[in-house]
Amino acid sequence: MNPVFMIGTQRSGSNLLRLMLNQLKEVASPHPPHILERMCPLMDCYDDLSDDKTFMTLVDDVCRLVELNPVEWSGVSFDRKLIADKATERSLMAVYSAVYELYAESQEAETWCCKSLANIKYIDDINNYFDHPKFIYLYRDGRDVALSFQKAVVGEKHIYNIATNWSDTQLKALMLKDSISEKYFHSVSYEQLTQHPEETARALCEFLNAEYVPEMLDFHKTSEAKNAAKSSELWGNVTSPILKNNSKKYKKEMSEDDVRIFESVAGGVLDCLGYERDHILRGEELKFDTDEIDGFNEKNKKQKMENMKKVDESDKQRRERQARLLEEIKSRAAA
Repeated sequence: MNPVFMIGTQRSGSNLLRLMLNQLKEVASPHPPHILERMCPLMDCYDDLSDDKTFMTLVDDVCRLVELNPVEWSGVSFDRKLIADKATERSLMAVYSAVYELYAESQEAETWCCKSLANIKYIDDINNYFDHPKFIYLYRDGRDVALSFQKAVVGEKHIYNIATNWSDTQLKALMLKDSISEKYFHSVSYEQLTQHPEETARALCEFLNAEYVPEMLDFHKTSEAKNAAKSSELWGNVTSPILKNNSKKYKKEMSEDDVRIFESVAGGVLDCLGYERDHILRGEELKFDTDEIDGFNEKNKKQKMENMKKVDESDKQRRERQARLLEEIKSRAAA
């Protein structure tokens, strides 16, 4: 299987795109348990993967992480021995691949798509393990992304921090674009996806060597969409048809000061992606000293803590299931 990896920044329409791709018979695109993002930092907890017991512990931990995902992977049973046998080497990447392959087989799909946008951090590992993986780079006007993050329960909250992270992620994606063949890299903007959904979907299908089906635009009617929507308020919109007028909201809802900060931090990336600046011309970006940045960071921290108090209790409990597993792995290693 030649897998597909979605890369970019959250709050850019990735849940919408995942559900559209999941309508294709050739592609299995489950809700991501963020295997690499959550397990890579813990790999020092596994001493020697050549040891059968240690490797099976890793397999079990990865399977449990998926089983505890806020949105269930339906129609598949995670046979630990089968996954271990499918792994082509004793590594996290091999286990990750085997888990997704098993799911794709359960859906009778030819390949799988991982929607974990954080995989942008692990591009080298992905390219080293997989033979010609494909990447879908999904991007959106960063000012609308920032507005969405400020309302969401996850992510950074101060405009400076959001702009910095958004800019860094887009630059990593654009560097990857410049380094591989267009056969393996496809760019999609949120604005294209929402304003010209069929045209954009057809271009995606051509990139994936899949047959376009009108059901791609009916993603919101599926049980997969309903399961995602009831799992978190973050994904509530996925049971509605595509919102065609969901762009440039920052023009009405974001303060001019915040727009100026964003365009000063990430104006160059806005330029690269074809978005016009509103207030800060090229070369006239505001400069922030250490004290100002420290102040932004402190406000960001406080805003994140305030937002966490607003999380729905059932949503919080679903998220904590995976968090408890990760703490268990750390404690086990320490013991």
